[in-house]
Amino acid sequence: MSMNTTRLSSKGQVIIPKPLRAAHHWEAGQELIVIDLGDGVLLKPKTPFDETDIADVASCLKYKGKPKSVDDMNSAIKQGIKGKYQ
Repeated sequence: MSMNTTRLSSKGQVIIPKPLRAAHHWEAGQELIVIDLGDGVLLKPKTPFDETDIADVASCLKYKGKPKSVDDMNSAIKQGIKGKYQ
């Protein structure tokens, strides 16, 4: 890990050294999340989507209808493979 130094401006701005910007592919306008760690801060790129967990994702997978068996699913997979490789 390399050490870089920067300075806080009178407007509260910090310049991220060019080697770090290049290494992380951060261009002008990149939004960053600032996380307070108590003895410092962590900057992370803001992603275009909010972070989710499996419960958030699974809740959108509601299925109405007769439940499919493992055999049904395996049969569908085999049909898909046949169509792709024949």
